[in-house]
Amino acid sequence: MSLARFSLNQATIKCADLPTAVRATVDAGIPAIGLWREPVAEFGLTASAAAVRDAGLRVSSLCRGGFFTVPEGRARRAASDDNRRALDEAAVLGAPTLVLVAGGLPEGSRDLVGARSRVVEALGELAPHARQVGVTLAIEALHPMYVSDRAVVSTLGQALDLAAPFTPEEVGVVVDTFHVWWDPALREQIARAGRERRIASYQVCDWMMPIASDPLLSRGIPGDGCIDFATITEWVRAAGYRRDVECEIFRQEIWDADAFEVANRVADAYERLIAEHV
Repeated sequence: MSLARFSLNQATIKCADLPTAVRATVDAGIPAIGLWREPVAEFGLTASAAAVRDAGLRVSSLCRGGFFTVPEGRARRAASDDNRRALDEAAVLGAPTLVLVAGGLPEGSRDLVGARSRVVEALGELAPHARQVGVTLAIEALHPMYVSDRAVVSTLGQALDLAAPFTPEEVGVVVDTFHVWWDPALREQIARAGRERRIASYQVCDWMMPIASDPLLSRGIPGDGCIDFATITEWVRAAGYRRDVECEIFRQEIWDADAFEVANRVADAYERLIAEHV
């Protein structure tokens, strides 16, 4: 029962194809999986949905949508269309949530205010479709070191402000420990997210030092770094979150390891550090 709410995000075993990821998840006794669009597309949307369903797994989320900070034009229209397709894919897969990464500054731009305003506009365009297909758009705040190239949304408070004009069923937020553990307002903002019923996903991994040359690859297995998972998880629980807890790791040495071994390692870390606090 200690793994009952645990989910293995597919990015953690990035080098495994979808059937292998499903087998590794099941073999580790993990009941849910967070899927990514690229491997789903490679295996086929219908085939992926069937593989997960036949294995008896839940789909905790689909990654990812977003990247809508470019100005109006062909690229922005293409991004909007792609996000609608992502919502449709999430519905087919049975994922309750589509994780959104807002996007960074457009190439050559220093207009951070304008980029953030375009995130608001994009959410307004997508929310009706999200409501129609029954999938929540989940805004993920990324650590401020990613603001220039990946996400102009840097704190949970910002994400909640962006979600506020919409219903919780349309737009929620992701609490990702790697990105928000440092925030001195984190406890307050998690409590606010609970009051507003906005937590659509809770993702866990550790903060590793030194920061990798590619900062994206600085995540680690819970317990290998410096994040206090017990405290943050208890805040999330107190906020009323009762969905799956995903482990999402980007780290080359993890990707290079055997997928079945990694699945067992993260399951063990979850049982030791997180399970009793969810």
